[in-house]
Amino acid sequence: MLRQFPSLLRQLFRHRSTRVTSEGVQFLLFTLAIGIAAINTGNNLFYLLLAMMLSLVLISGIVAEHSLRRLEFHRHLPDHLMVNEPTTATLVAKNRKSQLPSFSLKLFDVSDGREVDRGLEIPQLLPGTSRLVSYSLVATRRGRLQLDGICVGTEFPFGLFMKRTFYQIEDTVIVWPEIKPIDERLLQGLLTAGSEQSVHRRGHGNDLYNLRLYQAGDDSRNIHWPTTARTSQLTVRETEAEEQRRATVYLPTVAPVSHDALFEQAVSVTASIIRHLAHRGYILQLVVGSSRSSFGQGDLHLLELLRMLAVCERHSPHGESAVPGDQPGDLFEVQGGTMIAVQSWRGPWDIEPQHPTIMVDGAVIGGASDAV
Repeated sequence: MLRQFPSLLRQLFRHRSTRVTSEGVQFLLFTLAIGIAAINTGNNLFYLLLAMMLSLVLISGIVAEHSLRRLEFHRHLPDHLMVNEPTTATLVAKNRKSQLPSFSLKLFDVSDGREVDRGLEIPQLLPGTSRLVSYSLVATRRGRLQLDGICVGTEFPFGLFMKRTFYQIEDTVIVWPEIKPIDERLLQGLLTAGSEQSVHRRGHGNDLYNLRLYQAGDDSRNIHWPTTARTSQLTVRETEAEEQRRATVYLPTVAPVSHDALFEQAVSVTASIIRHLAHRGYILQLVVGSSRSSFGQGDLHLLELLRMLAVCERHSPHGESAVPGDQPGDLFEVQGGTMIAVQSWRGPWDIEPQHPTIMVDGAVIGGASDAV
């Protein structure tokens, strides 16, 4: 039993810590001075004062421990975050004690073993009640953001000690790469290489194809009111059918360590291009290294592509894989459509580039590397 006692103590206090505040340091020094005076003088008044001060230290530890016990936390996060874009996270704190309240609670996020102060405080949490607090969450890097739990601290009742305890609440959220507006130079390069022309036939689209008289069954939203007002006859507009656009975006993941920042920039450029093309109605496929998505369009497909970019990793060149120009060109030619490649490293001769290289259908877009 005695051999197991140290391990039981470590298990009980492994998530607890106590730090003396500046006021607590002054109080302990004053207590020490009173103790020395009591021993030197033998004065009973000094002994009474020393006993009172020591009892305050003991009471501070006991009350703080009860304030931190039997708490329950639930964190609510969005499905995804974006780099450097603030979002709102919420935290629900509940006091499961039946009689004793908790006071002066300070909450800290614990991520990757580090405490992050979000400025969250709960002055009072009555027994059996809950409190909802919200805070701004900003991710500084893409990938998987791991949140380990909540560290709760209190200086109640006298502010002499900051006592903390850890509540494990594991959450993981995907952080998307940063998406920036596309510059006009890059946009013109994409439009020139892509299939942006309309087919001159009636169908779903935005451009005007023809005006005709209204017929039974026509959609009332297609009524052309200026012509109707001028001719006093219900007139509907017909639109040209837009050609179905198709593109494959390729991001090589082979790059040396010296190009790590440039690779992150290439990931951001790729994400910006994908979102722009998705909003223009493209059918998209994304190839990231050896991973490849299917062709598709719509919001769900866009989320899938952004998730692929969020979790992709750079690989250092080794052996035959050191040639980043080995793009699956045959695959792209068979699938058809525009092929867009964003390269952070073009080979051993590419020593210190400042921006990723953007290629559309094998041709480098001049001046568009820094256009995002």
